[in-house]
Amino acid sequence: MTDKIRKDPAAAPAGSGATGVPYEAIKAVPVRHYGRWVSAVVVVALLGWLAYAFSQGNIIWATVWDKLFDTSVLSGLWSTVLISVASMALGLVLGVLFAVMRLSRNPVTGAVAWLYIWFFRGTPVYVQLLVWFNLSLIFQYIDLGPVYKNETVDVMTPFMVALLGLGLNEGAYMAEIVRAGIQSVDEGQTEAAHALGMSQAKTMRRIVLPQAMRVIVPPTGNEFINMLKTSSLVSAVQYTELLRASSNIGNTAGAVMEMLFVASLWYLALTSVFSVGQYYLERRFSRGSTRSLPPTPWQRVRANLTTFKRSAVTG
Repeated sequence: MTDKIRKDPAAAPAGSGATGVPYEAIKAVPVRHYGRWVSAVVVVALLGWLAYAFSQGNIIWATVWDKLFDTSVLSGLWSTVLISVASMALGLVLGVLFAVMRLSRNPVTGAVAWLYIWFFRGTPVYVQLLVWFNLSLIFQYIDLGPVYKNETVDVMTPFMVALLGLGLNEGAYMAEIVRAGIQSVDEGQTEAAHALGMSQAKTMRRIVLPQAMRVIVPPTGNEFINMLKTSSLVSAVQYTELLRASSNIGNTAGAVMEMLFVASLWYLALTSVFSVGQYYLERRFSRGSTRSLPPTPWQRVRANLTTFKRSAVTG
């Protein structure tokens, strides 16, 4: 029968089987996910209850919106971004330097790099900030011979204390991140570069580090977002960043909780903006390692909307 149908496909009418009986239309019944709907309702109810609780609390929300763009708050916001970027840049430079030192075959540089990472990762950043802030109790002058000499109090300004405290601490973490990225590159790449006559430094700069960036960028982005929040600790060393500026207004105006909400909103805004930048940076460095680039947030939204429309039509 199979051979006959193959030889004479026109024997059966269109839309019918081999025996001439019409095919029955297939009715696709979508699977009902009742658990998803129940969990969604529970989550929305909890969020609604939480929002209602805060709306009924003793919080003057008008003060939050009025002080959101206050001049002092915006100045503190800029100081937060400045110290975060500067400290992260210092930490990145130190991280690359000490990662290369630790991977070096020189036992002295390797030991120094390990000691640096061990010390700054093993002590709290808050303690490090206080040490730099009170450095004048140990050294009255900073004397670099004929190059520079000045009183420690004048050198250790709040910005310098915050930069050293955050930057040196971040350098220890970045050293481990960069080391992991370098070790993720196949050793054959280095051997091939050396076979072409490249020096060790040029191989690291032109061959190894560009390939290691795919591994280095994601945790580095997380470290920078963490730096934005960790920068709030520098208020303890008299550096006027976002939290300190907001707290000053709150203590003066008697709106402590309201100004803490103002600071929280700005921290959320900063982390959201830099998270988007991190995503696109990761997407750029993932080229060549994946067959297709991950979708952008807008592409994901469009895909979800298309899926929702198809589900609605099918239902």
